[in-house]
Amino acid sequence: MKRFLVTAPLTVVLAMLLFGAAAAQESLTADASLDLYSRYVWRGADIASTPSLQPTLAFDYMGFELGFWGAYTLSNNESASDEIDIWVGYSTTLGEKVSVTGLVTDYYFPNKGIRFFNFNNWDDPDGEGAHTLELGAVIGSTGKCPFSFSAYYNFYNDAGTNAYFQLDGNFQLETTSLDFFIGATPGSTKNPDYYGTHNFEVINLGVTAGREIKISEDFSLPLNVSFIVNPCAEVSYLVAGISL
Repeated sequence: MKRFLVTAPLTVVLAMLLFGAAAAQESLTADASLDLYSRYVWRGADIASTPSLQPTLAFDYMGFELGFWGAYTLSNNESASDEIDIWVGYSTTLGEKVSVTGLVTDYYFPNKGIRFFNFNNWDDPDGEGAHTLELGAVIGSTGKCPFSFSAYYNFYNDAGTNAYFQLDGNFQLETTSLDFFIGATPGSTKNPDYYGTHNFEVINLGVTAGREIKISEDFSLPLNVSFIVNPCAEVSYLVAGISL
């Protein structure tokens, strides 16, 4: 029963995408990309201190999206930080300058030693399952200085039901885009290790600069560099990434 409840949203969205492809093929789009980062830092936490290869596969049909994202360390050793996420979402616009996105994300770590189809909750007598589910919402604006506010909440397989909030502001400086961000968590007493605190703390503060490096007349390589500070953990990171 638990397995059905967890996988039902993914099945429904996938069915909608397939039906859309048959009924109106021009409305269905697919996208594949590959990012390479010097290390994997997520919401102020150092997930993997080695270079990380991050592929993405996403399908979109009239605002509905089904996506798959992964992170794999470029190391000879098996890493518990290797990750595969599946998300379903829907995006729409309010007026001309406001966008709203709602999504559910399934976090799965293949090297954790738990089988993929184990959807136990954290308090199951047979042990926790392989998946943590998160509900998210993003509200954004367009214009000369676009910004966005995002909120995320773990609603399944997290004893602490951890939450995270982030505010982003985007600016353009000649050929370089700048994204300033600040992220915080209320903390959790039941599962403080998730974000590293049991109190309200700012855990993700920094800026990302992005630009296109022209390789040829027909090809440019997107490059981004982020300076990230986690005030709670008192650590900082300088991370570089390229996209294909």
